[in-house]
Amino acid sequence: MNKTKITKTLMAVLVGSALVGGSAMAADTSTSSDSTGSKIDSSMNKVGGYMDDSGVTAKVKAALVDNDAIKSTDISVKTHHGVVTLSGFVPSQDQAEVAVAAAKKVEGVKSVSDKLHVKDSTKASVSGYAGDAATTSEIKAKLLADDIIPSRHVKVVTTNGVVELSGTVKTQAQSERAEGIAKAIDGVKSVKNDLTVK
Repeated sequence: MNKTKITKTLMAVLVGSALVGGSAMAADTSTSSDSTGSKIDSSMNKVGGYMDDSGVTAKVKAALVDNDAIKSTDISVKTHHGVVTLSGFVPSQDQAEVAVAAAKKVEGVKSVSDKLHVKDSTKASVSGYAGDAATTSEIKAKLLADDIIPSRHVKVVTTNGVVELSGTVKTQAQSERAEGIAKAIDGVKSVKNDLTVK
């Protein structure tokens, strides 16, 4: 009888241990499955974001191809979190502006970053080159003389009277001031402000 009682007690302890251990493992598993579930959700969000961006890119490319006013096939389109970047070459500044406007109209586009460059379809003459070099020099001198703009961080390139400002400045006010200085120079047709505010 004693032997049977000990056996039953031992059986009860083992079953109890198994139940306690099993519930602990189940709790562990549910935490693990919750963690795995959130990882899957996170991955799906990333894939969804990528798919959204690639869809926006495709729609912008289609809009550019369908627009008769845009003559260039040298435009590259990239999208990141709804921000579309247009880069490449167009025959005129007007074409760049039309491309940006067309991209902004596409559903899903939050903003457009214009990195398009105007390509000279005719060979630049020596006088044209000299004029651009003089314009660039004058802008650089004005930026250097300005106390507000960190001129050593601003790159100036002039092509056929179109000035491109690139580099980094500390504030939006500095960016706008640099653009204003460039626009005030004789011979400047337009200014493309690619300055980054950091």
